[in-house]
Amino acid sequence: MKPPKALSADERDKVQTTIGYVFVDQERLDKALTHSSARPAKGGDYERLEFLGDRVLGLCVAEHLFKEFRAATEGELSVRLNQLVSAETCAAVADEIELHRFIRTGADVKKLTGKNMLNVRADVVESLIAAIYLDAGLEAARTFVLRFWAERAAGEDAGRRDAKTELQEWAHAKFAATPVYRIADRSGPDHDPRFTVTVEVGNLAPETGVDRSKRAAEQVAATRLLEREGVWVKSGTSH
Repeated sequence: MKPPKALSADERDKVQTTIGYVFVDQERLDKALTHSSARPAKGGDYERLEFLGDRVLGLCVAEHLFKEFRAATEGELSVRLNQLVSAETCAAVADEIELHRFIRTGADVKKLTGKNMLNVRADVVESLIAAIYLDAGLEAARTFVLRFWAERAAGEDAGRRDAKTELQEWAHAKFAATPVYRIADRSGPDHDPRFTVTVEVGNLAPETGVDRSKRAAEQVAATRLLEREGVWVKSGTSH
């Protein structure tokens, strides 16, 4: 396999303008945006950067939560942290930056859909965080993280537990039933699929969720059912 072609100067400028950071070593940016499938052998820079970026992200988010939510218990902080460093949130940041326009992957990964593609986008964000950290240190990485995570951390939903877990525990306690998820529809091209998922609990009317992966759509459906039944307050409404 040939080594992947480096990003063009225009592509680098677009990425760096969006993320608010200009690399001293431009090759680090290339490595961060190159999936392992596009490299001659596994175990290359991508996986190592992803490993480091995951830890740097966790530290920066945990530090931010510790400072901003002084009255929060350890349990609440953990819930917020887990949600903010999840693959879904990292992928959402990747989508906001439009990193999919610059990620270089092998043909096999380009064919992947749903949760697998979500993980690719999430992994690249963690890889990018590591690249910034190695290029300029923790303060630069923290600035990037806060740029894209601070508002998410302040959101009403950031303190919620995982919706599917919450729904399952509520359904067991109230109805002695387990939520049932079904894929109602799958549409869109392979590189940008849309999943429609329904969830049913006992005799309650079902709810529907739509998102780019089956897992994310399930979370949307579970969230809507919890909000409809008054277990959770709807986003955008006061408590």
